[in-house]
Amino acid sequence: MMTLKLIFENPHFAVVSKPAGMNFHSEEGPGLAVQVQQMLNVEQLYPVHRLDKMTSGLVVFAKTLSATQVFQTMFERREIEKFYLAISTRKPKKKQGWIKGDMEPARRGNWKFASTKNNPAVTQFVSTALQTGERGFLIKPHTGKTHQIRVALKSIAAPISGDIRYAHAEEAKKEERGYLHAYALRFTFDGKMYDFVLEPEEGERFLSDIFVSQLAVWSKPWELF
Repeated sequence: MMTLKLIFENPHFAVVSKPAGMNFHSEEGPGLAVQVQQMLNVEQLYPVHRLDKMTSGLVVFAKTLSATQVFQTMFERREIEKFYLAISTRKPKKKQGWIKGDMEPARRGNWKFASTKNNPAVTQFVSTALQTGERGFLIKPHTGKTHQIRVALKSIAAPISGDIRYAHAEEAKKEERGYLHAYALRFTFDGKMYDFVLEPEEGERFLSDIFVSQLAVWSKPWELF
């Protein structure tokens, strides 16, 4: 099991690597936010975005209220570029492009696309063939809706491998993890450009030679969109 890691820290914010399977908030044990607070030995820490339990990868925490407000404004203005990696064992209806649509609640806490586009979730992606029957995705969400990427890939008939909510449940349970990873972040803070790229460190499909070699092509994802 991968452990929580500190990727970057300055007086204003910290970037950490969240393991797959770790709750963001404390439930059965200390969640990500509590563990990061303990790791940094600070009295207050402010999450500025979140990852689902199954998702691994980069998460930013603000260390001051003023930094929190800056990040919240940047997210609202879509000035923070986020990039994700995913793997599916289903053939997508399309191999690259845009997925747009309003999202509405479905059963059991899931979400689905509606037929309207009044306040749409907007997702951009490219993909590549991996091993037989397997496809890798590089994804740039332009909005930040709950389960957005998971629902988007399901909508093109390529649910994420290991996603018990949106893929075939029995198949998903056989996977060692859900194959969604917060891969890269890019933003300007206090006049300085920051970019962070973190390759996945757990999951056989993510660690396969063919996927790792593809990451060399996707090493600067902001240049591909």
